[in-house]
Parts: sequence; C-alpha cells; structure tokens
Amino acid sequence: MLTRGTAKMRALVPAILCIALASCGASRDSNNGAAAVENGTLNRLTLTSDAFTDGQPIPTQYSCDGGNQSPALSWGDPPEGTKSFALAIDDPDAPSGTFRHWGVYDIPASARSIGGGRHTGTEATNDKGSVGYTGPCPPYGHGPHHYRFKLLALDVDKLGLAGNPKVIDVENAAARHVIAQGELIGTYERR
Repeated sequence: MLTRGTAKMRALVPAILCIALASCGASRDSNNGAAAVENGTLNRLTLTSDAFTDGQPIPTQYSCDGGNQSPALSWGDPPEGTKSFALAIDDPDAPSGTFRHWGVYDIPASARSIGGGRHTGTEATNDKGSVGYTGPCPPYGHGPHHYRFKLLALDVDKLGLAGNPKVIDVENAAARHVIAQGELIGTYERR
C-alpha cells in the first residue's frame, strides 16, 4: 500500500527525468557553438559563388558531366570569436538519402574563399569514397536535385578529427561549435 508521500514522489519522477534529460549535454563551458544554437543566436554568413546564384543551376563544368571542378565560393567577415570554418556540400534529393559531395574542415579563420582551384583546410572523404570534391551527378531523368553548400564559422581552431573522417563526421563535430552559418543552394539535373 502506497503512502501519500510515496505516491507524490512517484508522480514527480517523470518530471524530474524530463528535466534531467533536457539538461544532458547542455554544458556551456567553452562550447559557445552549442549555446548559440540553443539560444537561437546563430549569426548568418553570406556565402556566394561566381559560378551560380542561390537557387539557380550549377554549370556543367562543376558536375560529373564536365570537369568535376569545385566552384569558387566566397564569404565576408565572420562574427567575432570565429577561429576556423568548415564546409559541407550535400544533395538531399539523392535516391538513397542525403549524399555528401564535399567536406573541408580546419579552414583558417582568415580565409574568405575556397574552391575554384584554391585549397585550404583539410578535405574529408565524400560519400563516393574519395577525398575531396565530387560534383553533382544525379540519375538521368530524376529531376532537378538541390545541392546545399553550407559554410560554418566555428569557435575552435581545429576539430581534432583523426584518421580519414567522412563529411558526416565533419558535420557532426562542427555542430557543437557553430557560431555562424551560410548556405548557398544550386540545382543540377541530368535529362
């Protein structure tokens, strides 16, 4: 038989568990990126390319049908506290799920451009299994695919990734340190 005090305590257990779970990983010690995301204070970066504008088609030379070159990307000054950048490009329209085309991390905070023959930072292994950029290459007749070019300003100099990280590893490691983000979307279709 439950006493009134025991019954009250059992009623409070779910609430206490919810509060405890919500606070897991919410440490703010030198983790400004996670704090910025939690507080909704994430700054925006302007990411542009001379090759295409936001929402427009990516020229063939940057695809598997052309030279498979990485387009030149550039951005302005990041917010105070930026110590490095990370870049990820993916295709959420891929038939088997999001396909990651390029990942670069530990890009110096002084950098304002990447791609187009300029190399800076460390490249990750893309979902094709190679290190570096692999251009848009959707299935023929699959309609236009959207390629998200995402630049992240980070509050750490280095992500500390060992071995041969994949693009998703870069994204996961960077997510804890993001203080600003820029995105540019290009499309590509093979008919």
